[in-house]
Amino acid sequence: MRVIKPVLKSALILLLVLVSVVLAYLLYVVLTYHRLDDNLPLAIEGEAESDNVRVGEEYTIVTQNLGFGAYVQDFTFFMDGGVESRARSEEGVIKTIGEALDKVESLDPDFILFQEVDIDSTRSYHVDQYKLISDRFNAYSRCKAINYDSAYLMYPILEPHGASYSSMATFSRYTIDSSIRRSFPISTSLSKFLDLDRCYSVSRVTVDGGKELVIYNVHSSAYGGSDEIRTAQMTMLMNDMKAEYEKGNYVICGGDFNHDFTGDSTQKLNGGLGTLDFGWAQPFPAELIPEGFSRATNYKNRETNPTCRDCDIPYEEGNFTIIVDGFIISDNVTVVEVENIVTGFTYSDHNPVVLKFILE
Repeated sequence: MRVIKPVLKSALILLLVLVSVVLAYLLYVVLTYHRLDDNLPLAIEGEAESDNVRVGEEYTIVTQNLGFGAYVQDFTFFMDGGVESRARSEEGVIKTIGEALDKVESLDPDFILFQEVDIDSTRSYHVDQYKLISDRFNAYSRCKAINYDSAYLMYPILEPHGASYSSMATFSRYTIDSSIRRSFPISTSLSKFLDLDRCYSVSRVTVDGGKELVIYNVHSSAYGGSDEIRTAQMTMLMNDMKAEYEKGNYVICGGDFNHDFTGDSTQKLNGGLGTLDFGWAQPFPAELIPEGFSRATNYKNRETNPTCRDCDIPYEEGNFTIIVDGFIISDNVTVVEVENIVTGFTYSDHNPVVLKFILE
């Protein structure tokens, strides 16, 4: 008994210390959690090649989710049911971002919408990806909207996701006159600590004649996104776009919508199967699209190419894929061509989408 009592006492002290550490950490996460303000003005950087866009001329816009530089073909992500929470090396991040920029640059875009652009994150070895993009597209006007500024997340235990400071970025060969960050409604459950501070940016480019081309860069909820949250986010976005259209402006909205963008790509791309057990892969709520707007889904050569893979297992042809990235346009914007580019998911879990358009 004399031996057992000190052992029990030591075990109790150790347990109390562990509980105290866990409680202190949880308190740290809760107290440091914050959301950025809505209608936040964004700083415009860089000097564009030109000032105004013109009616009747053809332009190209590309959207590309970079996957924070981690998603090589065999990368699996813990929040998708995989095992990894970080990119594998700093060199790997720089390589994958470089490959993504090579592909985007080859499309000769006038406008570019990037998502999951890390600036200073544990998961991507603190590589400033926004700087890498800015150095490549240095003749573009640009701005970034922060959508992930989190405390150090100690999960998974063996390789914590860490602290994240990440953004969405918009680049334009034509001067961006102003841009704001709009805050989406998001989940209020515990999942908010692992999800992004979802938002979209609204950037304005002057059109000859006095109207504006209003470009929306979107990354809506995936993890923790209930039907109610998804509907609230899309309703907010659509109402915002409708108001711009009613002013007589041209509207293009692009990005990662985290919905089955066409409404049937899960069936077409996966042998007739539905959304399987992927709760985030819900059909896009087409009924929320206002009059005067449409999705750009008349794909080149009628090819239904995926824009995203699920990351529970390493990618192989035949794995679950889906179209979640794309563009919504007002009817004063004519689609010349839209294409989901096939990359084999070698540098991201998303493929780029390229839209060629004319303002009428």
